[in-house]
Amino acid sequence: MTPIDIVVYIALFCIGTLFGSFFTLAVYRIPLKRDITHERSFCPNCNHKLTFLDLIPILSYIFLGGKCRYCKQRIRLRYLLLELLSGIVFVLFSVSIKLNVLESSLSAIVYFIFGLLYLATLFILAGIDKEKIQIEKSVLLFGYIIETIYIVYLYIVEHDPNIYRYVIYLIAISILVLLDTIILRKKARNSYPVEILLLCMFIVTFAYPAVSILTISMTLLMIALYIILEKLCKGKSKNIKISGKLPIGFFLCISNIIILITTNFYIFYK
Repeated sequence: MTPIDIVVYIALFCIGTLFGSFFTLAVYRIPLKRDITHERSFCPNCNHKLTFLDLIPILSYIFLGGKCRYCKQRIRLRYLLLELLSGIVFVLFSVSIKLNVLESSLSAIVYFIFGLLYLATLFILAGIDKEKIQIEKSVLLFGYIIETIYIVYLYIVEHDPNIYRYVIYLIAISILVLLDTIILRKKARNSYPVEILLLCMFIVTFAYPAVSILTISMTLLMIALYIILEKLCKGKSKNIKISGKLPIGFFLCISNIIILITTNFYIFYK
């Protein structure tokens, strides 16, 4: 590993933590339909506007002792963890595809950029689903737009022979969206299962087929382990309902992030 590589990875970690800080804001505000780009950050407890020193990823949490500077209310540990994990994931993703700013091809750099946007979408979807048990349609729409742009790039620049497979995926997504918006909403039915299908299609469209299969398998395993832990810790297994209580989208997103990076290591380093 060259000194340039080390500098790049440090920079990517810092960028990842900045994204992680944004993810925490997005997870809190998007379900409330609040602005995530222009409105200044504030403490959700005392509503005090936060300054630059309050918003430095990881460092602000540590130096403030995990408490708000103004009301002394404890800040949830998830903010620190999300910033830290985002930085780590950004670095691992770049390492997994052997990114080299001086030697990597245009194809690898473009995949890296769209891959980070894809991972960012998964982070936000996972956070919202963990809190609200819902797949946020606006975030998913952003992800679909990113994927569509990437598919157009693959077709025009790289002449990808798999373009027809991507088109089929996009048609299936359109059908599911119509089913959700026209039929289910009019009949006031629970659309969470359809939202999960839309998330699965989002994953399938970007990731390799093998990655999608492994993601679903790992998700089922994680859900099974979660249910077992719930039974052991609470002894209330009769109240657990996978379709209504478990954040299935959260497990899907986390599984896909892990599987995608792991598979990249296998593909790029074999």
